[in-house]
Amino acid sequence: MTDISQDKSALQDDHGPDYAPGTHPSLPPPSSSVGPIHWIRVNLFSSIPNILLTILAVWVLWATIPGLLNWALFDAAFQGDSRSDCRAVAEGACWAFISSRFGQFIYGFYPVELRWRVDLAAIGLVMALVPLLFDKVPYRRFGLYFAAAYPFIAYFLLMGGLGLEPVETSKFGGFMLTMVIGVTGIAVSLPIGIVLALGRRSDMPIVRVLCVVFIEFIRGVPLITLLFVASTMLNYFLPPGTTFDLLLRVLIMVVLFASAYLAEVVRGGLQAIPKGQTEAADALGLTYWKAMRLVILPQALKISIPGIVNTFIGLFKDTTLVIIIGLLDPLGIGKAALADAKWQGLAAEVYIFIAILFFICCFGMSRYSLYLENKLHTGHKR
Repeated sequence: MTDISQDKSALQDDHGPDYAPGTHPSLPPPSSSVGPIHWIRVNLFSSIPNILLTILAVWVLWATIPGLLNWALFDAAFQGDSRSDCRAVAEGACWAFISSRFGQFIYGFYPVELRWRVDLAAIGLVMALVPLLFDKVPYRRFGLYFAAAYPFIAYFLLMGGLGLEPVETSKFGGFMLTMVIGVTGIAVSLPIGIVLALGRRSDMPIVRVLCVVFIEFIRGVPLITLLFVASTMLNYFLPPGTTFDLLLRVLIMVVLFASAYLAEVVRGGLQAIPKGQTEAADALGLTYWKAMRLVILPQALKISIPGIVNTFIGLFKDTTLVIIIGLLDPLGIGKAALADAKWQGLAAEVYIFIAILFFICCFGMSRYSLYLENKLHTGHKR
């Protein structure tokens, strides 16, 4: 009997494990369980409520999309010197307004003959971000060196110096101003937020109290209030005759505001790490900072990716608040352009164009967040 059972086990080992009929991995899946027909049946028509919602969604799309396309594309005017010129040739959107003011929407009031410096800074930003965000990049080490030097390169390109003509920050505006505030706030606030999160969990009472007071105060005050403080009240605390660039004041307040929110996001990630991870690092003889750098923080930041990116997206959109203190971001440029009698009544075109610009940037950050989550995923896939 033993020999028979051994022979049966050997036979199963030779032919592999037993599979239910139709489930062997070498067999193609049934045609009814793959393909677009299967997806439509499962996701759109799997139940009575799903069928009703699908019919309602199709009706809404059928009622709105054709009219929207006619207004935005098929019956739109793309050339003209005024709103009346657009209405003379089409009844839809007047995109001629956007094309005529496109330079201001992007560059603000930056001198036209020097806009190549803004373009070069934008190209440099892409070159700096690629090796930071993606690890499978040729010559990534040199790209990281460039990324470390990029803030200084961008400063001299935009502000001038080292042989370049100086440009006042009052000339900054449009989407360029949004990128300066957004990218600076994102890049600087993250490390400060990590330090604040560690400080809030510190065993040193003074450090912990200072971090808690800072975080709770900043989170309890609206950003618009901080911007007002930066634009008006801050000068009262400076020595007489001292000048403090308005854009620099705004950048400081934006960084402080974002770092307080990021500190709470990172603290949530730190609290989610099992205590055994810290004990294991102590058992290996790692110092506090080595344990944080090699064991705790990588796991905490991976957990915190959705919250961190959500904070970045919120910060990027909040840059539009600078219009309140006189800095002309794309909304400010659009509002000023609409005051021109030739283009009055075209607010829809302005806000749609600005919304598209912000959507592209925010959607890109969201998709990269998903990519990073999938890349760093080490647990059971849900």
